[in-house]
Amino acid sequence: MKFILIDQVMQLTPGQDIETVKALSLAEEYLGDHFPAFPVLPGVLMVEAMVQSAAMLVHVTQDFRHSMVVLEEARNIKYKSFVKPGNVLRMHLEAKSMEDHSSSFIGKAWIGEQPMVEGRLKLRHFNLAEQDPHLAEADRRIILEMKHRARLVGALRGVAPVETI
Repeated sequence: MKFILIDQVMQLTPGQDIETVKALSLAEEYLGDHFPAFPVLPGVLMVEAMVQSAAMLVHVTQDFRHSMVVLEEARNIKYKSFVKPGNVLRMHLEAKSMEDHSSSFIGKAWIGEQPMVEGRLKLRHFNLAEQDPHLAEADRRIILEMKHRARLVGALRGVAPVETI
């Protein structure tokens, strides 16, 4: 994903739940197109922020075993209102199941006490090398980047630094 939509992990309980925040700035490049006179976070990016939060929980819980943690299904998505520049979107994802190659979540997001979006997500987890052994190095690099990103947003507080790319 081109856009990183988690600014900070506020709370993470491995295997159970995660709470993250995204502070929306007028500097976000996609706001120029959506919509210039009324800039708001596109609904699909609200869902993507929840997907990235759930994926972070999977990565940490499974000790970064898979390079790819991607959306397989989004259900019952309900949008409540708009997220505008200056707003801080707070997301909470609760794991309903977490297996080796798949997981499911119930997610909700708010600004203050006002609900913004909610829904159910199903994620798939895998390594690229499972389909093509030549991609093992790509898996390694992606996993290192995900560990780095997890440290930057506070998902791995107190864990020693990992090797760099």
